[in-house]
This record gives sequence, C-alpha cells and structure tokens, in this order.
Amino acid sequence: MSKFDFDSLRKELEEKGAAIKSLDEAQHIRNEFAGRKAMTAASGSISSIKEPAERKEYGKAFGAYKAFAVQFTDELLQQFERRAKQQSLDLTLPGSRFHSGSLHPLTQVQNEVIDVFRGMGFSVETGPEVESVFYNFDALNTPEWHPARDLSDTFYVDMKGEDRLNWVLRTETSPVQIRVMQTKKPPIRIIAPGRVYRSDKPDATHTPIFSQVEGLYVDEGVSFADLKGTVLAFYRAMFGSDIKTRFRPHFFPFTEPSAEVDMSCIFCGAKGCRVCKHSGWLEMGGSGMVDPKVLDVVGIDSEKYTGWAFGLGIERIAMLKFGVNDLRLFYENDVRFLSQF
Repeated sequence: MSKFDFDSLRKELEEKGAAIKSLDEAQHIRNEFAGRKAMTAASGSISSIKEPAERKEYGKAFGAYKAFAVQFTDELLQQFERRAKQQSLDLTLPGSRFHSGSLHPLTQVQNEVIDVFRGMGFSVETGPEVESVFYNFDALNTPEWHPARDLSDTFYVDMKGEDRLNWVLRTETSPVQIRVMQTKKPPIRIIAPGRVYRSDKPDATHTPIFSQVEGLYVDEGVSFADLKGTVLAFYRAMFGSDIKTRFRPHFFPFTEPSAEVDMSCIFCGAKGCRVCKHSGWLEMGGSGMVDPKVLDVVGIDSEKYTGWAFGLGIERIAMLKFGVNDLRLFYENDVRFLSQF
C-alpha cells in the first residue's frame, strides 16, 4: 500500500473547497477528504512502513492532515448551511410574537390579599402541608366523632412506622395558628396563606386542592367588633368602598361564637341577580371568636386574653374579581385561559 502525499491532498482540498457553490458539493468534499473511508485508507498506509522513525513521522503528518481536513470541511458545511438558511428566510413575513410569562391568577390574588393584611399590621406565617392529627383536629377542638375527621372527608397519609390515622393533608391552614400560638406570646396578629386538601369531587365550585388564607388576632380586650371591622376593611380594599358585610350565626369547633361572613354582591350592587341567587349577598367564609379551649391547649390564659379568627378562599375571591364561573379553570393549565391574566 503506497503512502499518501498529505501536502498534495491539502492543496487539492483547498482548491476544490474554493470552487464549490452548494451545500451538496460541500458535503461531497467532506466525504471525499474527511470521511471515514478516506481516513481509513490514509491511516492504513502506516502498516506498510517498516522503519519506526519513518512510521512515527508519517503518523504525525497524518494527524495534522486529519485535523486540517475535518476543520476545513466543517467550516465549509457551516458556511453553506448558513447561506441556505438565509435564502429560505422570507424577510417580508411578520415576526413571531414573543410571549412573556406572568404570575398565575391565584398567585396574583393571594399576593394582593397578603398586601392588604400586611397594611393592617398582620404578619405572614406558613406551616407544613402534611400535618399531624393533633394540630389539624385535636388542638382545634375537633372531637374524634366530628364528620370532618371521616376518611370520606379527609386525606390521611401513610407515614413509615406511624399509625395511618395520625397524619393528614391539612384540611385548612388553622394548624399554623396553633403552631404560632405555641411559640409566641400575645399580642398575635397573623395570616396563614397556603394550600389545603379535602376529599371533594371536582366540579364548578369544588376541588380536592385549593388555597386558603386564615387570620388570627389574640390580645387583651379583643372583641367581635374588631373582627367585623377588620373583615369589612379587607373586602372593601379588595372590591371597593361600597361593599357591605353581614355575619350569620354558624358553628365551628374552634370558635365560639361563630359566624359565616357574607359580602354584598359586587355584580348587582346587592339588588339581587343570578350570581347571588337573588339574595343580594355572596357567602365568603367563616369566622368567630377563638374558643377558650383552643387558647388553653396552647398555653395562653383564656381568662386574660381573647381572640378572633377567620378563613377565606383565594379561589372564591379570584372567581369574583375575574368573573370566572368554574373553579377548575384555575387548575387545568390552559394557556388560552391563563394568558388573559
């Protein structure tokens, strides 16, 4: 097998490279001078050289040629690929629209809620989403027979080495209130935003996972009037100064007395419409004075201190602010829906 003249090959490659006019010709030259067959043939000549010094010199020459041929043909290919791309580009076509990201509508509403309460002196607290039964039920004065503790209503979590009924996906953010009251002394004024979980069948107004904000205020001399004023100020900040609120007697295990909070309908001005079922009012959430038993559990003197708490749904507020009639839209991740916000 004869040896290759790498200087002549290099010169021939340069001459042919300067003369090509298309991407196909560049690919052909690549195969001819730097392809697998060409390199195998050139390197195979080494075996025919008997003298070690000469074989070493030939190997160095082959290595230098191979590096040159690969780089030269690569550059040729890139050059003609760029030309082909430029020729296929129609500069008269309109540009592609750039879509920028944004916060999810529920995140936007939650941030707005937090800003309103921070303006009223509340701090923001968070807690774990996998919660013990003690914090989620026992400390909140929810007895074992209460229906909220049924397997049909609550997601229980298997924890290694633990009784399955000891841990749950929290059903509300009230456990955060317990954790805060265990570690801080009054006055306490907090809100606890976060995701909560309940075993609900998804429909236009229910979903197994949703977002909630709960508030807590504990100090000496705290009254129901403080609760009413705070809630009214919040809803007016969110929906306008014409908003009115009303409190209807209700029952919650962790508050006494307890009340459901209604807000005057923002769509009909409390005159009555389809959204408010012609009542003029929209149901917004629960509230009440903290039950003394809850204060006693966390070591706060219920003879000296009183407090109130409330809870509201972020999705409920978002649906009203944005005119959305199906809760599931917030969780389906349809870009056509989300891009409106």
